[in-house]
Amino acid sequence: MKHSLRLDKPLAFFDLETTGTSVMTDRIVEIAIVKYLPSGAAVSYVSRVNPEMPIPSASTAIHGISDTDVVFEPTFKNIGKVVRDFLAGCDLSGYNVRRFDLPLLKKEFERAGMVFDSTGARVVDVQTIFHTREPRDLSAAYRYYCGKEHTGAHGALADVEITAEVFSAQLERYADLPRDIGQLELLVHPRNPLWVDEDGRLQWENGEAVFMFGKYRGKTLREVLRTDPKYLGWIVGGEFPESTKQVVRLALSGTLPVQQRE
Repeated sequence: MKHSLRLDKPLAFFDLETTGTSVMTDRIVEIAIVKYLPSGAAVSYVSRVNPEMPIPSASTAIHGISDTDVVFEPTFKNIGKVVRDFLAGCDLSGYNVRRFDLPLLKKEFERAGMVFDSTGARVVDVQTIFHTREPRDLSAAYRYYCGKEHTGAHGALADVEITAEVFSAQLERYADLPRDIGQLELLVHPRNPLWVDEDGRLQWENGEAVFMFGKYRGKTLREVLRTDPKYLGWIVGGEFPESTKQVVRLALSGTLPVQQRE
């Protein structure tokens, strides 16, 4: 990287390949770091990681890493100290690191019984610069796809009409987009087949819905229903995604989820 930055300490760019997109429940399958030093030199670290859970085929299709590729690789607990030492004293950067990579990395350290303190690190997210300088709002989309200005911005009817026009222009521009709504949804919003709900707070393990958060993490929904139904009531009345509440609500009414086999 050629740059004109004035660095008073190393700047580490990092990226994670993972089993999915949930910061709370998904795991790292590869980590890569390039650290730029104030001297201008660069050093790198890269390692594949055994996530200790199956890698969904949808994720493999994105990054090309399968279960067999990582079966003999170290777990994150094995490499955690090396990663922490490599990042020590660095400022941090990457693409979407604030919302995804950094929180997920901290979660992996937590699982490994280690603390990764980034308090003193300045974090520069390249995606944020991109979105700030190249807005991704509806007006920008209308200008990009349709070559027009959205003069009625933020009026509900004008917004919905413009959105439909942008969608039509996207279909015309990208010939490989499916014309079937169901297929288009799967392409744009792929769903992890291991998720019971839409956010992966419950996942399938051996045909059972298993909690991936909270004090019953790793316990089956069936077991918690039997031993602590009040906890399930707390979830239904709490600030959880509606899809999670619906699964729990049905369980309380006597209907446990059933995994659909393909």
